[in-house]
Amino acid sequence: MDVIIMGPPGVGKGTQATDLAAYMGVPHIATGELFRDATRHGTPLGRKAQSYMERGELVPDELTIALLLDRLKQPDAVGGALLDGFPRTLPQARPSTGRCPRAGAPSVGPCT
Repeated sequence: MDVIIMGPPGVGKGTQATDLAAYMGVPHIATGELFRDATRHGTPLGRKAQSYMERGELVPDELTIALLLDRLKQPDAVGGALLDGFPRTLPQARPSTGRCPRAGAPSVGPCT
């Protein structure tokens, strides 16, 4: 099962997500942490994201989606994930190219 927590900044999404993810036994995936991890590890996508962040720009939707898809393919997310801060934009929320990381994934971002 995949869960998405949405809401404005400062309402406690991260706090609730941490507890709920532990209860569900799935990873809590926050987009900000996703960017920081990819940058810290120097992945190709992380280097692209870093170039935007260093200029004070938002990371584009396609790059955010690509980073999320990579993360959802990790073994700890096989049984689902709790997404915190995704989708943040309408394009991220729209189904598009059909690149779901696994069968049964929700219809958000790049899944159809």
